[in-house]
Amino acid sequence: MAPGEQVPSVGLRGYRGRARYPAAPAWASPASRRATFPLDLTKTRLQMQGEAALARLGDGARESAPYRGMVRTALGIVQEEGFLKLWQGVTPAIYRHVVYSGGRMVTYEHLREVVFGKSEDKHYPLWKSVIGGMMAGVVGQFLANPTDLVKVQMQMEGKRKLEGKPLRFRGVHHAFAKILSEGGIRGLWAGWVPNIQRAALVNMGDLTTYDTVKHYLVLNTPLEDNITTHGLSSLCSGLVASILGTPADVIKSRIMNQPRDKQGRGLLYKSSTDCLIQAVQGEGFMSLYKGFLPSWLRMVTSGFSFVFVFFVLKLLLICKYVPLSLLVFSMALPLNHNSFSFLYLFLFSFYLFSESCYLSW
Repeated sequence: MAPGEQVPSVGLRGYRGRARYPAAPAWASPASRRATFPLDLTKTRLQMQGEAALARLGDGARESAPYRGMVRTALGIVQEEGFLKLWQGVTPAIYRHVVYSGGRMVTYEHLREVVFGKSEDKHYPLWKSVIGGMMAGVVGQFLANPTDLVKVQMQMEGKRKLEGKPLRFRGVHHAFAKILSEGGIRGLWAGWVPNIQRAALVNMGDLTTYDTVKHYLVLNTPLEDNITTHGLSSLCSGLVASILGTPADVIKSRIMNQPRDKQGRGLLYKSSTDCLIQAVQGEGFMSLYKGFLPSWLRMVTSGFSFVFVFFVLKLLLICKYVPLSLLVFSMALPLNHNSFSFLYLFLFSFYLFSESCYLSW
């Protein structure tokens, strides 16, 4: 780099463009989440395959069901349950995203501005970003745990039906009500320990790797800060985040999906440590990485789809074309939404659009 040449500005992941177009990220994130949800469903089904602890309950599902890889699992869901079942549980997933993102962003901004603060040269060091991101992820994930619990259990309803077991829920709101009535408030936070552990590990791997790779590419290669650089950085950061977070994700999903007694206590696992020991002893160490491939692909494709929708929405916001913008936002709506959910999301999207137009004008 020549003397006096300006160093390219490399922003932190996910915060680029928020100031001028605040509504675009709010819309793009749920849309990308819905586009990649079949990978999330496939990941959860893979994590439950061959669960050794089921043998203690006399459940023959472990012995009777052959192991399937990612592709065969996805195709099996389409053939045995129907194509739309690939989005079973997408409604609580979107609820979870709203709660998680809101809690994480508010916590991160507070930590950055009040607790850590910027250095004298107005630079925010990487180590502060990593610690702040981990702490913010823990807070956001703890708040969103009830929605994550409902999402995991709804994702397994199709498998229960194929096994001849009765369905647990009639819908999202019935799931929340049933879990609350059986386990109380505490029941909604089942599996919260491995859940926040996963959030901390994923945020650490994601933020650190993304920012490091992006800085390296911009400063040491001919690449500029564009969608290509974002794609390569997302590829690397998703890989590291999946390596770090998949074991905790497997434990979290199994604890959340385990059968419970009338008091809401789990029948398979006493704690996340117990679940870890049983999985390793009964299935081997690599059982902790079941669902790794769809998890990694979801992180990568989610980043790409977010960027695509984000730039489309930025163009629509510049044109201030309200009907088309709201039509694109409908991509983020749940497939099985009710009138109340639709009205809430419609009003919320209109508010965000009005706010963005006001700021851009």
